[in-house]
Amino acid sequence: MRALLRFSRAVDSLNAFVGRWVLWLILASTVISGINAIVRKAFNTSSNAYLEVQWYLFAAAFLLASGYTLLQGEHVRIDVLASRLSKRKQIWIDIIGFTLFLTPMCLVVLYFGIPFFLQGFHSGEMSSNAGGLIRWPVYLMMPVGFTLLLLQGLSELVKRIAFLQGLIPDPTAKAAAKSAEEELAEEIRRLAERDSKA
Repeated sequence: MRALLRFSRAVDSLNAFVGRWVLWLILASTVISGINAIVRKAFNTSSNAYLEVQWYLFAAAFLLASGYTLLQGEHVRIDVLASRLSKRKQIWIDIIGFTLFLTPMCLVVLYFGIPFFLQGFHSGEMSSNAGGLIRWPVYLMMPVGFTLLLLQGLSELVKRIAFLQGLIPDPTAKAAAKSAEEELAEEIRRLAERDSKA
């Protein structure tokens, strides 16, 4: 189990790293969208390449961040019934979900997605739109994104099993981060205490 927990920590680190960098894809997509709108309005010209690169960046952000989203526990959940169950039963629901649903779904997408990417890569498939881009980079996002999601699912599965064995604390507990208002109030309180001592 220690080796599996080391694997889990490595996967968590990988997806945390990817998640931090994917944010820049959203910014790039937004900037390109703004430039495209300005060029279209100011110069009455445009290119399908601008539109397609926005779609590519959005697809990359969505797919590459799927593992990070699972790591952060921000994926869509239906907790109407599960929230009323004990923590151990909730963990068992997660284990069943990762084993019977997430893992097979990722494997199916990879089974079909890798050949789809390879076919596009070898053929040099281009967009059918005038001025469109080559397609294989966006096709690559499917196997890469679902590989990251699969790895994170396995990591979460390991953590749930380790929790049931009493080896680690609750992996579903979120660290309580302070809100901006709480941080501001704390800073004001700290400054007031410093001024009162002076």
